[in-house]
Amino acid sequence: MTIQTPETSFPIVIIDNHPVMKMPKRLTVLEAVLFKQVCHQYLESGTLPEQLILDFEETEFMDSSGIGALVHNFKAAKNKNVALLLYHTSPPVMAVLSLTGLDEIIPITNSLETKEPSTASVQPPETHPSVSSWIKRTIDIIGSLVGLLITAVLFIPIAISIKMDSPGPIFFHQTRCGWLGKPFQMTKFRSMCVNAEALKKKVQNQAQGAIFKNTNDPRITKVGRFLRRTSLDELPQFWNVLKGEMSLVGTRPPTPDEVERYEVPQWQRLNVKPGMTGEWQVYGRSRITNFEQVIELDLRYQKNWSHWYDIQLILKTVFILFQKNSGAV
Repeated sequence: MTIQTPETSFPIVIIDNHPVMKMPKRLTVLEAVLFKQVCHQYLESGTLPEQLILDFEETEFMDSSGIGALVHNFKAAKNKNVALLLYHTSPPVMAVLSLTGLDEIIPITNSLETKEPSTASVQPPETHPSVSSWIKRTIDIIGSLVGLLITAVLFIPIAISIKMDSPGPIFFHQTRCGWLGKPFQMTKFRSMCVNAEALKKKVQNQAQGAIFKNTNDPRITKVGRFLRRTSLDELPQFWNVLKGEMSLVGTRPPTPDEVERYEVPQWQRLNVKPGMTGEWQVYGRSRITNFEQVIELDLRYQKNWSHWYDIQLILKTVFILFQKNSGAV
């Protein structure tokens, strides 16, 4: 993935004996890569101050890459016992911080002497046209209602099969990261043993990068393999779509531990809502073993997105589900 160098230097000035890093007007992938680099270099240099202040007064836009760089730098500063503070957060920046919950993690101040919370108004950021499209949202609502109706019809036989095959709950709840990295609880029909998360570290990861995959994962139950092969385990996700946490079509929803391993450019995939299906589902869901391939598909979806493109991917997904060995492994 090639990243050009942006025309900004992230200067650090001293104000009232406090080091203040001036942030640019836009903090997207080009600026975010350099932001992480400059901040890390500063934290590795000589005697460090008690705090480093990031001045966001002029910042008009920040996307997922900017969030990724900010999270990286916050953790790096914490490891050096340096307090990272956000100063003069503009309304667009405050909107992103509030949406992702970072406003409750990273201190925000309107004064260099006190950590007063910002009172800036919050407006949803425009990271990708698909996020604000009312047509796409309408399709999601209609599709999710139809999907939930199908789920209700199939619920009893699926629930009985899960219970007879493996004692434990019918549903599996897992924290995933959505738009801009905001965490949400994704729901699926349980396809693994009840202690699957605890056993994960004992299963070999056959994939490369920030994804986990094992073709013969021993944690999957017999009924679970059928549910995964037919994608029936994903039916409860229609509830996530109805709530607006997911979309019918989007990118693959990552887990927080996967996002922890992201480099700044890889955060770009979080500029759209995660989907029940997408390019990764249609073009090699079971065969992809390299995270860079996931990134390529996700960015291609963002580039090619249109309402008609979403409909095409939905139709292709339905067709693929009736093919042998089309589901997840």
